[in-house]
Formats: sequence, structure tokens, C-alpha cells
Amino acid sequence: MTRVLVLYYSSYGHVRTMAQAVADGASRVPGVQVDVRRVPETVPLSVRERAGFVPDDTAEMAVQDLPQYDAIILGTPTHFGTMAGAVKQFIDQAGGLWARNALAGKVGAVFTSTGSQHGGHEMTVLSTHIPLLHFGMVIVGMPYTFSGQTRHDEIAGGSPYGAGTIAGADGSRRPTANDLAGARFQGEHVARVAAALVAAPHETPNEAPQESQQAELV
Repeated sequence: MTRVLVLYYSSYGHVRTMAQAVADGASRVPGVQVDVRRVPETVPLSVRERAGFVPDDTAEMAVQDLPQYDAIILGTPTHFGTMAGAVKQFIDQAGGLWARNALAGKVGAVFTSTGSQHGGHEMTVLSTHIPLLHFGMVIVGMPYTFSGQTRHDEIAGGSPYGAGTIAGADGSRRPTANDLAGARFQGEHVARVAAALVAAPHETPNEAPQESQQAELV
């Protein structure tokens, strides 16, 4: 059994809707178990209520439980051109996992929602890849085999780096059928890669002795 986690943070429901589509896509792959969890909220309740955040009853994720998954697909809205603060805080709590290489070799992917096409859509995904690479994860995007990302008859979210949607400046634009198709595509693509890695025999590479490393540098 290959275990896939769809982990997201959502304020107004856009990323949550995308997360559900990602999970639907991953569930299409035989032998894959998919869990959907959310990043714990860090914004005070009074602020959330004033801002009109959408209530979310999805179960929260605990950092220490991340290693039980073979793939982690992370969804975050764009906040000033990068991941949401709650997502960064969650990742910053995973130093213990990094120290023991608990996520090394697992598959990582990212999807997002932004207010505009040029409001950090690609930057958010790419910058969120960085900590995943520090964990030693294998990064998977959304290849051009999903042709919906190249259409020009409508505003299209997503990029080869990951699925996405455009919420509009006031958040009134919801994920389109094309955006959701991209999310399902990415979920299925990540799940297939993860399943292949789980099934393949592999050995953890050993670090070369210090003398050998020095000899190679001479």
C-alpha cells in the first residue's frame, strides 16, 4: 500500500477545494491510500471572523506523523508572493524530521491559489519546493501532459511546477473545471510516481569516506 497525504492550508476555501480534487486524482491509482489533512490554524479567531475566513472541519495534521506517508502533496495560498505563514510555521516545526532524514526519498509536490495570474502563482510553488528539497524529498510537478495549463481561451491556473487556481482580488472566483482537472491530474501523477518508488527495490546511498571525497577533489 502506498500512502499519500494531501496537506493544505485554506482561508477562503479555494485551496481546500483544490485539495479535494488532488485527493480524488490520487485515489484513482490502484493500491494507493489517500488522507486529506489541514495545517493547523495560527490566525486568531477574532481576526478570522473579521476577515471572513471559511470554517474548516478537516482534521489537522501533526508534524510527527508526516513520515508515515510515501508522498506529501502540499497546498498553500499565496501570501505576498510566498507560502502562507501557517504553512511556514508548520514546516519550521519539522526540524527533528530533517535531522534524522525521516522524509528523505519521499515524494513531494505543491499546489496553490493566488489572487491574480501574476501575484506569485509560480513563485509560491517554487519557493515551497525549497524546504521539501532540504528534507531530501523527490519533487514532482505537473508536466505538460496536462495540456489544460496551456489553454488561452480562459484564465488558467497551474504551471509545470504544480496545479493552481486564480481566486481574483476579492476571492470571488472559484476553481474552474480546468483548474480542478489540473489538480486531479497532479494528484494522480504524484501517486503513480510514489507507487513506483515504493515498489522499486532500492538501497539508501552511503556517504563516501572522508578520504575518498578528498581524493576525488584533488
